[in-house]
Amino acid sequence: MVKRILSLFRNLFRKRDIEQALDDELRSTLEALTQEKIEQGLSQVVARREALIEIGGIEQVKDGVRAVRAGHFVEELARDIRYALRQLRRNRSFTAVATLTLALGIGGTTDIFSVVNGILIQPLPYSHPSRLVEVGLDLPGINQFNWPLSPPEYFSFREQSRTFQDIGLYYTGFGGNLYSANVTGVGQPEHVPALGVTDGVLPILEVTPLLGRSFTRVDDEPGSTDTLMITYDYWRSKFGGDRSVIGKTIDIDGKPSTIIGVLPQRFRFLDMTDLGILLPLRPRTQRGYNYFAVARLKPGLTPAEADADVARMKRMQVERFPEAATFFKETHIRPNLQPLKQYVIGDIGKVLWVLMGGIGLVLLIACANVASLLLVRVEGRQQELAIRAALGGSPGRIAGSLLLESLVLAVIGGALGLLFAYGGLRILIALAPSDLPRVDEIGIDGLVLLFTVGVTIVAGLLFGAMPALRYAGVRAGTGLRETGRSVSASRRRHRARNALVVVQVGLALVLLVSSGLMIRTFRALTHVQPGFTAPAEVETFHVHFPSEMMKTPERLVRLDRAILDNIAAIPGVSSADFSGAVPMDAGAESDPVLVKDHMLQGQLPPARRSFWVSPGFFTTMGIPLVTGRDLTWSDLLSKRPVAIVSENFAREYWQNPSDALGKQIGGSPKDWRQIVGIVGNVHDDGTSQEAPETVYWPITDSDNFLGSPAFALRSTRAGSENLMSEVRRAVSSIDSDLPLYQVHTLNYYYTKSMARTSFTLVMLALAGVMALLLGIVGLYGVIAYSVSQRTHEIGIRMALGAQKNDVLKLVVNGGMALTVIGVGVGVAGALVLTRFLSSLLYGVKPTDPLTFVVVSLVLTGVALLACYIPARRATKADPIVALRYE
Repeated sequence: MVKRILSLFRNLFRKRDIEQALDDELRSTLEALTQEKIEQGLSQVVARREALIEIGGIEQVKDGVRAVRAGHFVEELARDIRYALRQLRRNRSFTAVATLTLALGIGGTTDIFSVVNGILIQPLPYSHPSRLVEVGLDLPGINQFNWPLSPPEYFSFREQSRTFQDIGLYYTGFGGNLYSANVTGVGQPEHVPALGVTDGVLPILEVTPLLGRSFTRVDDEPGSTDTLMITYDYWRSKFGGDRSVIGKTIDIDGKPSTIIGVLPQRFRFLDMTDLGILLPLRPRTQRGYNYFAVARLKPGLTPAEADADVARMKRMQVERFPEAATFFKETHIRPNLQPLKQYVIGDIGKVLWVLMGGIGLVLLIACANVASLLLVRVEGRQQELAIRAALGGSPGRIAGSLLLESLVLAVIGGALGLLFAYGGLRILIALAPSDLPRVDEIGIDGLVLLFTVGVTIVAGLLFGAMPALRYAGVRAGTGLRETGRSVSASRRRHRARNALVVVQVGLALVLLVSSGLMIRTFRALTHVQPGFTAPAEVETFHVHFPSEMMKTPERLVRLDRAILDNIAAIPGVSSADFSGAVPMDAGAESDPVLVKDHMLQGQLPPARRSFWVSPGFFTTMGIPLVTGRDLTWSDLLSKRPVAIVSENFAREYWQNPSDALGKQIGGSPKDWRQIVGIVGNVHDDGTSQEAPETVYWPITDSDNFLGSPAFALRSTRAGSENLMSEVRRAVSSIDSDLPLYQVHTLNYYYTKSMARTSFTLVMLALAGVMALLLGIVGLYGVIAYSVSQRTHEIGIRMALGAQKNDVLKLVVNGGMALTVIGVGVGVAGALVLTRFLSSLLYGVKPTDPLTFVVVSLVLTGVALLACYIPARRATKADPIVALRYE
């Protein structure tokens, strides 16, 4: 084996010496044999000729020796590649068109796969990520799923689990009101995104601090010293990377806290990219179902086994806390465990696989287009191929060289496509919806490069196979007898090109129908009234008061009202309010709501969307008052038990909205409130979802939202920096340590709710346009080539009396026949494939007749234009030239 390898390297890298030795040996053999013939009485000339005949020819012997020499295949391959490059360089226009076509297809496919790889394929950046699970609860009795845990569940699971190596709680906040903290005592006051964690979270993720230490159970205990950890980016930006930061004290929400650790640069918690600080959660001081949980399974156990273990522990909880048995029974509470990766990415996979399929169709169209170009090009090389066959080239050898040319072309296209992909990926990420998970992990890595290489090779084999199989077996006599001008393509070769055109038209129609369905979906969504008016005129922002102020709700009310009064006084502001959340920001709660005259025996009522609002909320948001009245400050300050409900809530129980006025609802039988107003329905989950039944409670009844309110104001100046500068001054005049965060117009949340649909629409539309252009170019190329091959036939027809219109119809009908067949194939394919889009559509069916008809007509119209241009050229054929040629 070693000798074989050494021989291979010697033959490849010392080729001149090897050839010289072969020449010397052959010359020596020839001289010896010639001398032997001379001694037998032959003359010098005759003896040499006889010696050459006996040897079999010098060059033939050399070829025989080279054929068995190690490395011969590599030499042949290198020679064929050089020949292929010369052929491609000789026809630069063909090479440029084919390369660009492939680059677009391969580049687009690489980009979409990069997104699929970064989000769906790559594991989470933690050690042994397959053992990480998200632990939640389902409450089907009140139609709530993937609920967070409460501290009692956490302690129970931590102490009694048989399947968890460890479990930790974390708190991120909800919707637009994400967990955050005011940082003072170092530099300018700022509001920093925060994460609350128990001591087990970082060890579960196997994250070791870059500096300092992690939280311990001592940090989690009530009354312990306030501590925090900071992320790498915050450490660099706030402290300049100072390694002596450990032990320093800064103020978090007005309370001195000691920095105990700096997290490593690569640390990412789930999908939070702008995290600044981590704070101990101290679960013994918390209450309510507000905390998410992550756990690491013991080695060898599955999520299904852990799910059964959690169900066991929930039953133990019922025995331990009998007062909660009724709640557990009526909500049908059950565990909801899912792999942490699945929890992070959600259902985005549906969109990504649809886009991957769409761009894959574009690549197929590009391959069909290039295959059609190769068929035309190789047909013009029949004489060359015939000569090669006459000189001894076998069909397999010729087919191999043709296929190698295709692979070389594919490699060039793939390399250019990779360059396109690098630039296109930045655009793709910029266009991506804001809720696209794991965006920072999207990139072109080793797996993406391997995928690109594989796609390139497959594409080369795909579009190179047909020309190689069609023309490798050309008969030497046939090719040598025919001249380039007299060869007329056979019907079989016409059928091959025509089939490729049909495939391109059909695939283009599938993509155009898909993009058409998404366009109709987007139009349907924009025509849905969200429940509020002129969202671009509503500016929203959050403020966060220190936790110490939460203990004095009366003070919070005064501060909130003071800020509200200052904002309302800004010129151009027509109304203002503050609330717990704004529509569509995902910050509203969902809780069971009792209706006094519709009490259910033995079961809880379904959960309803709950907003905590101040007077002026409905005016500011542009939510219409159907009947009754708005909340007043007198209601809030005197603690009157009042509430407002949405129209669909009122109709569900009393049919007529006005009949709901005066009725009583509440969160418990001890807390009844009178309905004083009915307002319009709001699509809080986005216009693609039905508007949830909603209850609006006075915000003064919620201490949490009083401490982290969302302010809103209506003004034609909304979205301008000048307005926000005045708003900041208005807030700063009340408390200079209150930075603003989550500053957005209501229109931001409205457009964000449709971001995934618009992203899918843009991507499929781009794929559809590319497919249309490639398909039409392919059709035009086939018709134009057919016309060039039939120029003399057309001239003869015209010489025999055919009119220009007859010729025009002849050519156009041929092209339109292919188009009609392609459209028929495309319609059949679209009827099957568009069903995969059904979960992304709204207000339109996957088999929508209008979309199919319009797209078919548009594609047919464009195809007609592509056929008409070469047909017009055909009508200019000169009959005299054609007759002289014949």
